Amino acid sequence: MCEKHNFGVNPITCHAWNKDRSQVALSPNNHEVHIYQRSSGGGSGSDWQLIDVLDQHDLRVTGIDWAPNTNRIVTCAADRNAYVWTQCDDGKWKPTLVLLRINRAATCVKWSPKENKFAVGSGARLISVCYFESGNDWWVSKHIKKPLRSTVTCLDWHPNNTLLVAGSADFKLRLFSAYVKEVEESPPPTRWGSKVALGTMLAEFSNSPLGGGWIRGVSFSADGDRVCWVSHDSSICLVDISKGPVVHKLRTEHLPFLNCLWAGPKAIVSVGHGCCPMMYTIDENGSLQFSCKLDVSVKKEAGGLSAMRKFQSLDRQARLEVSDTELETIHQNAITCLRVYEGVNGAATKLSTSGADGRLVIWDLLPLEKSMQGLKIK
Repeated sequence: MCEKHNFGVNPITCHAWNKDRSQVALSPNNHEVHIYQRSSGGGSGSDWQLIDVLDQHDLRVTGIDWAPNTNRIVTCAADRNAYVWTQCDDGKWKPTLVLLRINRAATCVKWSPKENKFAVGSGARLISVCYFESGNDWWVSKHIKKPLRSTVTCLDWHPNNTLLVAGSADFKLRLFSAYVKEVEESPPPTRWGSKVALGTMLAEFSNSPLGGGWIRGVSFSADGDRVCWVSHDSSICLVDISKGPVVHKLRTEHLPFLNCLWAGPKAIVSVGHGCCPMMYTIDENGSLQFSCKLDVSVKKEAGGLSAMRKFQSLDRQARLEVSDTELETIHQNAITCLRVYEGVNGAATKLSTSGADGRLVIWDLLPLEKSMQGLKIK
């Protein structure tokens, strides 16, 4: 049900795929972005060949997004910069600096669906909406500031290419208009609202009446009428604007989540410090409920300990195994990034995760759907 790929001992901060999934761009928790080419169809890191290193940033890379149609990569980092990378005829990538105009670290970046602009969140309590100005041949930005009061931690675009949802460390989720008249026509009204001026806030949701936790990941549904998010208080929330601006929140017993996306119209996958992707579904009442774990691996005995040795170890050291550091999950540390590998948002058949253990795992959802009675991803 999954493929495991090892890329060394360094944590993988984030990753992104090209259109045909033959190449992956990832950051090994430093200022570089490594681009790997898949050389064979196996399931280990040796099947990937390093073909380029993007090293223009000065500090740790915090976000990567690869535009599938225009084949451009955008990266942002703690050095307060963003670069748009264009592939040359020789296969190498040429960087173009983006004028973000921020005085704190960039935290996340996301291409719009039409790939004519992208948004960058930052610790400067603002969002930079960036587009290409052909007259001057450079990438420029416009800012969304109010009423942001803290670091913007995550972003996602509405399918109409205009609305932008942002989560931040002040426990709030906000939806803005990110309309840029220089590169697009005025969009039609949506269920979220009809105002199109850049920076207009159309909705604001608190993680809970008492605060909650930092918003760590957010995702629009395929139709744009629903938005889900995960936060640092180990909760997952949902708003379906077609049924009113009501927040459906599910508190979980798991460690905090860091990212989420829509695997199906009523299926959400979340990942984080629990090292295991979790699937949640929406019931007939519009509420969230836990469905299953994507990681169904079985824990193995460390070193083949016999029953007597286990008992002796438990008696002497109050533990069951010699090695306490090996987890039951495939990922051995927090999962930092979640992407659609096969399919599209809201209709995914495979997902990819990368984590602080240096692993990249591709999860096949179809066998899981067949094995779980009553589970409907699509």
